[in-house]
This record gives sequence, C-alpha cells and structure tokens, in this order.
Amino acid sequence: MVMPPALRRAALALHIVTSVGWIGAAAGYLVLGVVASVSAQPLTIRAAWIGMELIGWLAVVPMGCLALLTGLVMSFGTPWGLLRHYWVLIAFVLTILALIVLILHMPTVTAAAELARTIDDRAVAGLGGDVLHPALGLVVLIVVAVLNVYKPRGVTPYGRRKANASRGLRADPSTPARTEDFDPNRLGGGRSEAAALKSKWGVAVKAVVGRLHQLRVIRTSRHLAA
Repeated sequence: MVMPPALRRAALALHIVTSVGWIGAAAGYLVLGVVASVSAQPLTIRAAWIGMELIGWLAVVPMGCLALLTGLVMSFGTPWGLLRHYWVLIAFVLTILALIVLILHMPTVTAAAELARTIDDRAVAGLGGDVLHPALGLVVLIVVAVLNVYKPRGVTPYGRRKANASRGLRADPSTPARTEDFDPNRLGGGRSEAAALKSKWGVAVKAVVGRLHQLRVIRTSRHLAA
C-alpha cells in the first residue's frame, strides 16, 4: 500500500534523521576507539571505554534499529518496494548485517568497559581501543547512504515480474490504473509526451497565423489595385 504524500514525507524525514544520526553516533564511537588505542593515559582510556559503552547502547544501537524500521516503512509504503530494485535490496542487506554485527559486538564493549572501571592503571593500558569494528561499520553506513542518494538503476527478476504484471493490468481497459503500478524508473515519460504535444500545437498555431497573414496581404494588394 502506497502512503499518502504527507505521511510519506514524514516517514522520509524520520528515516533521514535516524540514518544520519546512526552515522554520527558511529563516528563518535570511532573517535573514542581511536583515542583509547593511541592514548597512554589510564584515565583517558577508562573514559573512552565507558563512553563507547554509553554511546553504543544509548545512541548507535537505537539509531540503527530506527533507521532499519523507517527504511522498511519507506520500502513498503512507496513504489520502490523492498525486492524490486537492486539498490534497495543491497542497502537492506547491508543494514541488517551492520546491525547484527553491532548487537553481537556490544556485549564485548560492555565487558571491556566494566574492566576499565575496576582494574588498576597498569592493566588499563593493556585494554587498547576499538577501531576495526566501528571503522568497517562506518564504511558500510556510508555505502548505504550513497545508494539511497544515487539510486543506481537495476531491477530484480521479482521487480520485472511485478512490472510486467502491472503493464498487463493496464492493457485491460476495464482495469483502472493503480498507484501501486507506478514505476519510479519511468519518471519523466509523461512530461516528454506533454512537451511533444505542446510542440505540435505550437507548429499548428504558427501555420494558421501565417496563412491568415498571407490572406490579409493578398486582400490588401487587391484593394489597392482596384
């Protein structure tokens, strides 16, 4: 079912906010992970791990879940669908993988943060940081964002079957056109047809005006000759 325009804009705004928030929270987590890796100060390392735990559970995970849910709403509530276009399918799979890895990794972060709270300064220096996971996760999120912005062409076999079925329904005069039959890749077709029709009317009007002018000139010349 396609959402009404007002609801679609609200869902899109929420999806953009949560997706960008997820990227921002992941970037903040990565900064703390790098600080914990390069710092030699026990207090800095403790604070970095405690901060990573808090950002992970209170920002990264919630934003990731909301981004996934709003993405599903946008997929099922717009003509793009979830399985019709390769870029949507790839973005969905990458988002699922990133969220699964994140949730599985966070208990390790919690355990390291608990160690940072309790062990002595000499042992804290051996904790190091957490760079690989957040760096790879941030790359994945950026790829998903690029896919959502550029929307590369490519229709899945399921999408082609749905498109062919929609064309078959449209070919039947007794079947009214449905909003679900809309194909985003065909945007602009109606505009080009309207422009062509407008151009034909323009040529016809110019021809009529030119003919009327010729008749007027002929009548004027005859009147002067008489």
